[in-house]
Amino acid sequence: MSARSIRKALGVSFIAGLLAAGALFAADSGDSAGKAPAAAAVAIKPSPAFTPAQLTALPTTGWITNGGNVFNQRYSPLKQLDRTNVKELKAVWRASLGGSGLGSQSSGQAQMLEYEGVLYVVTGEDDVFAIDVDTGKALWEYRAHLDPKDVVVCCGWAARGLGLGDGKVFVGQLDNWVVALDQKTGKVVWRAQSNVPGDGWSSITMAPLYYDGMVIIGHSGGERGIRGVVKAFDARTGKERWHWYTIPAPGEPGSETWPKGSDIWKIGGGGVWSTPAVDPKLGLLYLAVANPGPDLNGHVREGDNLYSSSIVALDVKTGKYRWHFQDTHHDIWDYGGANPIILFDVTLNGQLRKGLSHAPKSGYVYILDRVTGKPLVGIEERPVPQNASQKTSPTQPIPVGDDVVPHYIDAAPENQDLVNEGRTFTPFDEKPVLYKQLAGINWPPMSYDVDDHLLYICANDSIGSVKRNGEEYTVPPRGQSFIGGSFGRGDMPRRGLIAAEDVTTQKLVWRRQWPDPCNSGFVGTAGGLLFAGRADGRVMALDKSNGRPLWEWQLDASIGAPVTTFEHRGEQVVAVYAGGYFFGGLKRGDGVWLLSRNGTLPPSATFANAGGAALPAIPIPSAAGGDAVAGKLVYERICTPCHGENGKGGHAEGAILPDNIAAQTVITVATTGKKEMPSFQQVLTEKERRDVATYVSQMLAK
Repeated sequence: MSARSIRKALGVSFIAGLLAAGALFAADSGDSAGKAPAAAAVAIKPSPAFTPAQLTALPTTGWITNGGNVFNQRYSPLKQLDRTNVKELKAVWRASLGGSGLGSQSSGQAQMLEYEGVLYVVTGEDDVFAIDVDTGKALWEYRAHLDPKDVVVCCGWAARGLGLGDGKVFVGQLDNWVVALDQKTGKVVWRAQSNVPGDGWSSITMAPLYYDGMVIIGHSGGERGIRGVVKAFDARTGKERWHWYTIPAPGEPGSETWPKGSDIWKIGGGGVWSTPAVDPKLGLLYLAVANPGPDLNGHVREGDNLYSSSIVALDVKTGKYRWHFQDTHHDIWDYGGANPIILFDVTLNGQLRKGLSHAPKSGYVYILDRVTGKPLVGIEERPVPQNASQKTSPTQPIPVGDDVVPHYIDAAPENQDLVNEGRTFTPFDEKPVLYKQLAGINWPPMSYDVDDHLLYICANDSIGSVKRNGEEYTVPPRGQSFIGGSFGRGDMPRRGLIAAEDVTTQKLVWRRQWPDPCNSGFVGTAGGLLFAGRADGRVMALDKSNGRPLWEWQLDASIGAPVTTFEHRGEQVVAVYAGGYFFGGLKRGDGVWLLSRNGTLPPSATFANAGGAALPAIPIPSAAGGDAVAGKLVYERICTPCHGENGKGGHAEGAILPDNIAAQTVITVATTGKKEMPSFQQVLTEKERRDVATYVSQMLAK
């Protein structure tokens, strides 16, 4: 997506769409729990204590778990919408979430749940809403009122969904509270402080998993000096049932993969970002564990660093370890897992096998036997280049088959050189090195086709620059990052890649590229469709047999969340949360949309300049008079993830800011955009842009 297109996108007004839909929530009055608008008269049917059979079934008249079922397959068996009639989909209503999620720090990434005619959605501010499917009216809302002092995250404020069961809606908050809400009223039933804010600075972004009377939740934040943990709480009382640390203490199994005599394991990372999967018959819970800490400094943590960057199976009732498979040994590249694990059954060589798939940020897809943790399709331990100072692993497990994302750089950028063709697993130290992939396959979830045994994968292809600060480490001050180096961007465009891969052969069936990132993930259907959202606000249906677009509908904000599809009153409908995205300044929204073949609302004004008319010039404000103290807060909230705390590169590979950059240059770029950095004109106020320009110019002049 060009800077020109995004400038147009950010200038689109959507107030008219709100008024036309007639589905606005009341403004928040400060009551944090269970506020129901006076007009709401729909009786909400509470959910049961779902059985394993209900939780493993493919979703039809509802969508009761984050992944569609506890196998995380995100696949609907509905066929009413198909390749021939999906073009008839139109918007029925648009519901506003009362301005929640419009903040410049927020992303709308949540998969919505649906049960008995009610949608449940959570925003990046951890506010929860219940919406009547028939009308789009608010039934209740819960406001988390997060205190920014208790929210320390690497990559913006985000919540990826909710849990549902036993008459409650469960939310894991960024400030580490796990909250159970009465499904009928939105009032708080119980609250559990999972980790004390400030103790390791973890956070919760995943959707809680309801299973067997428990609420299972993992903590993320490997960039903040945490020791990762997953916990199970009693769904009725909030009392902790069990917990399991992803980084073992001395003497525990796996501790031999950390340096002896060091306490680095106490802040060794291993966050759990994505909702686990469950096999009720095996009694196993499957986790994707993220990178070790510090991310980029392998010198201080010699060994494989279990159970970071691993797939781990636990006993679901007790949390006891059963097996693991590490997909990146001694990870120094931030290749850990954020993508949800998927479970499936498939026939191989005439035998029915229980499979598992996971794609970490390295861009590889690992397919395992979920009973044993052994490869189901070939994986080879191959020698990789070494760096003695980083204490790199001599080999890495690399799947046999086709690559979803290219694992090398075919040509050097004009002003940068390559080492080892920038291949995945290229080592580095204090000298910056270009490499593949940072976040090749990140959190946007895959879909699994139970009929064709295909994985539909949402990926991104980019060139990252990375370096380590030095061999030693210090625990960072409160709230600061614990990366041990810095990330940057290769001076080349980023593209989205979408693909279908056969799990029986690990061969690609098709692969296509987008000019914008793939941020929403996929939901597939038996009607031959693959639903996805785009950065420019389009919700699309693709032909799942080849990835070609069949239909699109323009919404009023960028889409960074998977759609939810279900049957309502005999008709298959599609619900979309268009909340925008933290990275890239993409346009925020607070809208939930319902689409059906009986819809009558028009699409929103398109983001793109389809007519080709000249865009109006964007006025450039003066940087004079900015407040550096206020600008520091803006920079920390918005700029640090991309540009780093000192402007020398952040977790999301933003450009390294030049020394002695002028404040006027900063405000000009923040207003108009430059290369892949879009305009922040509608994301930040003029004062905020002036303040941050003043702060950046003073910071880099030191």
